Amino acid sequence: MARRPRRTIGSLDARSAAILRAVIDEYVTSATPVSSGSLVTNYSLGVSSATVRNVLSDLEALGLLTHPHTSAGRVPTDAGYRYYVQALADELSLPPVEQRMIRHQFGQVEFASEHWFRLAASTLAANTGTAGFATTAKAPSARVRRVDIVAVQDTLALLVVLFREGTMKQALQSLPAGSDQEQLNRVAGLLNVLAVDRIADEIAVALTDLPRGAAAIEDLEVLRTVGEALVRTMREFDAALIDDLFSDGLLNVMAAPEFDRSEKVRQVFSALENRAYLGALVESVAEAGSIQVFIGHENRPLEMQDVSLILAPYGRIGRAVGLVGVLGPTRMPYSQAIASVEFVSGLMNELVEHLYA
Repeated sequence: MARRPRRTIGSLDARSAAILRAVIDEYVTSATPVSSGSLVTNYSLGVSSATVRNVLSDLEALGLLTHPHTSAGRVPTDAGYRYYVQALADELSLPPVEQRMIRHQFGQVEFASEHWFRLAASTLAANTGTAGFATTAKAPSARVRRVDIVAVQDTLALLVVLFREGTMKQALQSLPAGSDQEQLNRVAGLLNVLAVDRIADEIAVALTDLPRGAAAIEDLEVLRTVGEALVRTMREFDAALIDDLFSDGLLNVMAAPEFDRSEKVRQVFSALENRAYLGALVESVAEAGSIQVFIGHENRPLEMQDVSLILAPYGRIGRAVGLVGVLGPTRMPYSQAIASVEFVSGLMNELVEHLYA
């Protein structure tokens, strides 16, 4: 049987919009194709079942709904969800009591640390029943907040670098024989004076111009060795588009009927963890400067075309920029998810603004 030609969508009349909204609300809740009878029974549409069937047929001709071959009920298409998000979804805000609870949770973790990013991901997952995630805030050129050096063996130490935005990096570094923790503590003190609040190039210049008598000769030798390792670590960090991705709520996604195969979920998260793809997302969302919703086939990777992403930037371009968001089936509670992402991104904005105040 030939398919009916697709009509131009334009703006739906009030009755068609109400029925499309009812279909999507019902399908998000039930995960089963929606019949005209269930709409008449469960929603106060004020029209007959025959009228609902006619409107459903029109919405399908517009490409906003479709129906599985095994069912007379309809399900939304990606275009249907897109129309819903842009024209029909309620503009919600999280209830004040919920906002206070989330703020309290953030207040209990170490400020500007990876715990903030983990909490952002877990909060979004819990609030939306989807998978939440957050990337660390990343500046074009990282600045040092603190450096520590820990002896591992006689000639081996662990360099621990905490950057201004909260990211921590570690690197092993060989040392001259005879270096002990007492010496490393002295060198760490010197390196903090030299490196704090500086970028890699500034630290490299400072290492070539150490003042005479700044420290004992043996300490200066270790200082230069560890300082050069610090510069290398920072340049590697700066070269990466994305640093860490923190996620939570994988089980929420796996519990959805759309993802009854764990391999399918693994492919989705593998695509999201691709640094080039994620870096491009951060860049495009940051440039947009507002919440962005990517539905189904609007996602570029094939593995992502059964899911929706709701993403928001935080931070400030030129200083430090990160991303928070949720991932779930296209059948997700968009209004609640958008409100949650908006609130958490606002908290993360406060973090970056405080760091640069």
